[in-house]
Amino acid sequence: MPRVVALYRHPIKGFTPERLDELVVQPDGRIAGDRVLAFRFGNAVEPEDRDGLDYWPKSKGLALESFPTLAALQVSYDHDARRVRVAYDDELLIEVVLDAEGRAELTEIMTAFVLDSPEWKLLQREGRLPLVLVGDGESSRFQDRSRGFVSVHSHASIDALSDALGQQVDDRRFRSNVVIDGVDAWDELSWQGEVRIGDVRFSAEGPIVRCLATHANPDTGIRDAKVLTTLTRGVGLPEPTLGHLLLLDGVNGAVGDAAGLGGVIRVGDEVTFG
Repeated sequence: MPRVVALYRHPIKGFTPERLDELVVQPDGRIAGDRVLAFRFGNAVEPEDRDGLDYWPKSKGLALESFPTLAALQVSYDHDARRVRVAYDDELLIEVVLDAEGRAELTEIMTAFVLDSPEWKLLQREGRLPLVLVGDGESSRFQDRSRGFVSVHSHASIDALSDALGQQVDDRRFRSNVVIDGVDAWDELSWQGEVRIGDVRFSAEGPIVRCLATHANPDTGIRDAKVLTTLTRGVGLPEPTLGHLLLLDGVNGAVGDAAGLGGVIRVGDEVTFG
């Protein structure tokens, strides 16, 4: 029987995940505490409109696709206390509460970190500075898509990709919320219909097309694996896909829509699909 073997959320859009034993799926289909903050370029602090929904393109803020060094940061988030902790190389950089003073201090530290990274020139482009920390620490708003999805992939697919690459790759590269075991490699790409994780029901929405963020090593922040071309030329997939997007059963995708039931998913939960 397929089961959940790891759960992740990403408090700050484009930064590293934190591994948890359980995740709360909110009634709007998003994970509590996931992508609740984002660093946006100075000229992109308001969302764009996509089909009547807010859309925050990752190309207009700090994200691993363009700033791979961010992967080397370790982020944790106390959702109840609204407290963010960021470490680098196992040394604390900053720990603050998300009040006005804490937000300003966090922005200052992250700006300095990026300006001291190999990607520093990208922040010198017109309109990018000053960085602005957006998000209230409560609302999960900064996914790559306007609708609220939960992402899942299997260990078997990661192992198959690792064999094709000739090196072991880490689940964290793929920024999924849920990692499962007990299925064959690439099975999740073909899911259709209902997917149940524990007591929470989802609908399978489609495979996840990956981006350059997957090339960044989640420990070092160095691009050390050609994941995209390996998925297509090495594995033979028509697109560089890995994992599947799930939409909470009963949710139509609007931000704040409470039609879905939500619930809690835990490590060890059974997964059924088809």
